[in-house]
Amino acid sequence: MTNASDTDIDSLLDTHTIAVIGCSGTPGKAAHDVPAYLQRQGYDVVPVNPHRDEILGRPAADGLADVAEPVDLVDVFRPSEEVSDVVDAVIERARTRGDVRGIWLQQGIRDDEAAARARNAGLLVVQDRCLKVDHARRRG
Repeated sequence: MTNASDTDIDSLLDTHTIAVIGCSGTPGKAAHDVPAYLQRQGYDVVPVNPHRDEILGRPAADGLADVAEPVDLVDVFRPSEEVSDVVDAVIERARTRGDVRGIWLQQGIRDDEAAARARNAGLLVVQDRCLKVDHARRRG
């Protein structure tokens, strides 16, 4: 399986807290506008960006390990070449904290090998799809 099923996607949309890796503070960029949309839909969006102090009115964490609250879903806005390291951090967090259910790689972002590792670790994985589009289509 190369991508999550519709049932898996619906399950991931039924989350509360979404950590956004690569969240941007620049309106007009997808890495800003998608998390802002999710925040308006009632999700607790935790921005993760080591180059910003605050995004979307919230303190930005330097990395996933720095997010104090439980995380249900990790949404990724980083190049495909960086996905492997992100997935390793998500798997580590899921193993040690037991709070992450899935990882979402935004449209244009894909790493089949890393996704397979995440699935083998028990995580739901979505690749190369926009979380905002799927949310609007299924819940909007």
